[in-house]
Amino acid sequence: MRELAEILKNWREDPSLMKNVTRWEVIPESEGCYADIPEHLDPALIKALHEQGIEQLYSHQAEAIEAVAAGKNTVIVTPTASGKTLCYNLPVVNSIIENPASRALYLFPTKALSQDQAAELRDLTAGLKTALATYTYDGDTEPGLRQLVRKSGHIVVTNPDMLHSAILPHHTRWAQLFHNLKFIVIDEMHLYRGVFGCHVANVIRRLKRICAFYGADPRFILCSATIANPGELAELLIEDQVTVIAENGAPRAEKHFILYNPPLVNPDLGIRHSSLLETKQLAGTLLAENIQTIVFTRSRIAVEVLLTYLRQLKKTRPGEESAIRGYRGGYLPHERRTIESGLRNGKVRAVVCTNALELGIDIGALDACIMTGYPGTIASAWQQAGRAGRRSGASLAVLIANSEPLNQFIVTNPDYFFGRSPERAVADPDNPVILANHVRCAAFELAFRDQAPFGKTDVTEVLKFLTEDNVLYFSDGCYHWMDDTYPAEEISLRSATRENVVITDISGPAPKTIGEVDRFSAPMLVHEEAIYIHGGRQYQVEKLDFDEKKAFVRQVDVDYFTDANLNVSLKELDIFEENSGDLYCAYGDVHLNALVSMFKKIRFNTHENIGSGPVKLPDTEMTTTAFWLGFSAAALEGMNQSDVQSGLLGLANLAPQVASLFLMNDPRDLRAISYIKSPANGLPTLYLYDNFPGGVGYSAILYSEYRKIFKAAGEAITACRCQEGCPSCVGAVGNGYEAQKKPALRLIEAILR
Repeated sequence: MRELAEILKNWREDPSLMKNVTRWEVIPESEGCYADIPEHLDPALIKALHEQGIEQLYSHQAEAIEAVAAGKNTVIVTPTASGKTLCYNLPVVNSIIENPASRALYLFPTKALSQDQAAELRDLTAGLKTALATYTYDGDTEPGLRQLVRKSGHIVVTNPDMLHSAILPHHTRWAQLFHNLKFIVIDEMHLYRGVFGCHVANVIRRLKRICAFYGADPRFILCSATIANPGELAELLIEDQVTVIAENGAPRAEKHFILYNPPLVNPDLGIRHSSLLETKQLAGTLLAENIQTIVFTRSRIAVEVLLTYLRQLKKTRPGEESAIRGYRGGYLPHERRTIESGLRNGKVRAVVCTNALELGIDIGALDACIMTGYPGTIASAWQQAGRAGRRSGASLAVLIANSEPLNQFIVTNPDYFFGRSPERAVADPDNPVILANHVRCAAFELAFRDQAPFGKTDVTEVLKFLTEDNVLYFSDGCYHWMDDTYPAEEISLRSATRENVVITDISGPAPKTIGEVDRFSAPMLVHEEAIYIHGGRQYQVEKLDFDEKKAFVRQVDVDYFTDANLNVSLKELDIFEENSGDLYCAYGDVHLNALVSMFKKIRFNTHENIGSGPVKLPDTEMTTTAFWLGFSAAALEGMNQSDVQSGLLGLANLAPQVASLFLMNDPRDLRAISYIKSPANGLPTLYLYDNFPGGVGYSAILYSEYRKIFKAAGEAITACRCQEGCPSCVGAVGNGYEAQKKPALRLIEAILR
């Protein structure tokens, strides 16, 4: 088996590979910056560090410990594998040694990360004379252990979902924890943006409200990957001042970071070779030489398709467990734990995953990371690249672009990627849909006094509405819960809607639950005749009971997967701000109707379209926020209707992609629709809308930043080498209109004028 260095040398000498490389960046190793262990830490804790071989701390670790000791809310913003865990474990453990009654609550975004971090805590405290009880509390915690966690857990490690649905609503059972709570640790803070961030900020409002009820005033310690606004996001989440520590003192091993653009299949149409097939080739080379590799993809379907391809390359004997595994949301907990363990002990040589493994779960010292498609943010790209080479030695990260405009912008502008600071994280805790839901949960937990704020937000109108709806009743100056429902169990923190569709396999003698999908995505993924792929196995959807939130599937063996089309119509409801002139721009509330009308069958490996079929489901409705631009006749300067239509379609394809360079969002979180004559204003209009009920704050930023966004969109169109339009810029030509590239540029000129 060859070493990684030899493989990289061969790649550099391969002209057929290097012609697709737009940048090969070698990030040199660097020395660490160290500091003495703070003397105020208990001698027993210092001894425990020495026993783990830690004689000094990184400079940022020591700085964080001193800030926490001074009573400050602290946020640590350093790269992957920089030792952020000690920044909060040391002050928390030290506090419990000094006062065994002290308690701490750790919040991690996933159950896997919670269990991983709890194990690390136990290793640190194993030799201490003071008995520290560290427990994870999540959906997998045995019922018999739960009372012990509530009564005697010094450090309770959980996730926002469990805090929301199982701890806060039953806070009287957790009185020991809340009365003595000294620290709240929030890890992977950068993930708390968009819808998830809106929810978590409100969960923290509820948490602080209950802490105050029990007389506690805990300090917050937050950790994050590098983002542009860590202090702003931390203060938005906890509604208090924070001290930011962002200077990394950890050493860094050498890393090779390659930007790879698949070859053009049709230069005129801008069609490139499939990024999945290019990943299959490069990952196959690494696997053939036993290089332990992690492959990130952008969707659940892509995980399963690529897993199928890689297993075809590396056959296993009958009955033998494959060393290539998939990992994504929808897998059951024991499957995920087995895969994580296999990565650490080396039995799993490759894992194909969504961003579920982007976080700091200990999966050992991987050698290589391949990203199939740009992850959507610079911060996520560096997080994923950091999963390889976490300990020592040279490592490899490859970003393989697909044909989407954002991907092409990144790989054709490598200086932008390597030189740009990470994006701002955006969330809106006062999203009306999400806020109202959490006020319901908070009222269930504790009565609201009249005129009392929820965090820093006045929720009087929400309380009055809930009273009129017979959910609350007002008495003695307080709003009391009176409904017979349990509000928290109806609300998922991962989406603005409340319900998931459960997927049941009916292939065997007894039905078996194999996964779930959110209700809004269900028409796209589990409509009847869809191919649902799970664990490398294919299932055909026999029936989708949309009302009962159940999908029934049967295992099949076919040579294709499916992809559905979504049609959207939009209606303006309310305008928050507007600016009239030749170019009319505004943002406000809109109402959407979405209908999945048909699906395509796409053959494995060749990705050719081999058939289609109708989808017979009712449309789904959503109220959200949007930003829009209307073009007057003066702005269009004589453009004919066909060109205007073509240009609008081009911008609808490109603008949401480019906007994600300025918003820390997944490009799918922002959608666009255009009208040659808007029913609201009668003008040719482009709408960009938040793809979540109630909106999450993107539209307001678009309203203030749209000139920068469309300037970058113009650069992306100009840089694209296609003749008339392609999937890498304004979309494919041939949809019934003339070429879109030039009309789109003319509309951008009108916007920038």
